[in-house]
Amino acid sequence: MKFSFFISIGIFSLSFFVNNSYSATKLYYPLDSSNNGKKYLNNSIFIQIFKEERVLELYTKNEKGLFSLFKSYPICNFSGGLGPKKRQGDLKSPEGFYRITRSQLKPDSKYYRAFNLGFPNKYDQAHGYTGAYLMVHGGCKSIGCYAMTDRYINEIYRYVENALQNGQYEIQVNIYPFKMTSNNMNRHRNSRYYTFWRQLQPAYEYFTKTNQLPVINIQQGQYLVNKFPNHQSSPAKADERLQYALTKME
Repeated sequence: MKFSFFISIGIFSLSFFVNNSYSATKLYYPLDSSNNGKKYLNNSIFIQIFKEERVLELYTKNEKGLFSLFKSYPICNFSGGLGPKKRQGDLKSPEGFYRITRSQLKPDSKYYRAFNLGFPNKYDQAHGYTGAYLMVHGGCKSIGCYAMTDRYINEIYRYVENALQNGQYEIQVNIYPFKMTSNNMNRHRNSRYYTFWRQLQPAYEYFTKTNQLPVINIQQGQYLVNKFPNHQSSPAKADERLQYALTKME
């Protein structure tokens, strides 16, 4: 009986170790040097995510104030298909305009490393959408998050962390269902989400044409791209709580 008892304890301990070793072990992945990554490590950055193309794009800001594509990372997994997240438990990964600050970094995530997208934002709250802890993280398992694998999140996280530590107050993350070209919009014109997606399209088009961040505001539950609420006549008077695009210095 004693022998069987100790065998059972041993099996339980081994099982506990195996099940928790993923979150406890932090492997070191060096930065990919193929794009001269260390040169841009402290630059201001911008992130776009495209569900249908399953890609996260990381942009860096140059001395002229323009953003250029630094690297594209394949998304290992997201959940819920196309369309915005609306309620806790619908398993959808969010779409819309979000921002990351230092407080949203999760270096101790059980999925290696992560950063919180800040869902629900002001738009989501205006529509009564619910949910929390929607992340971009490591691994390949998703329940409403964007899973990037440990190797890729390690690199993305380091750029995010270094940008925030070197003067960028917040990082804008624009999440789209697909690349919002006219052809793609026409292809999805019968979707029940089409009206919502039309609110996102101007931001995609503006950045594509100018390599500058669009200014996003919210009025009466609608996204405004490079426009300001009726009581605000200029960017100088805009409510900072609603400005998702301005890169501010501490």
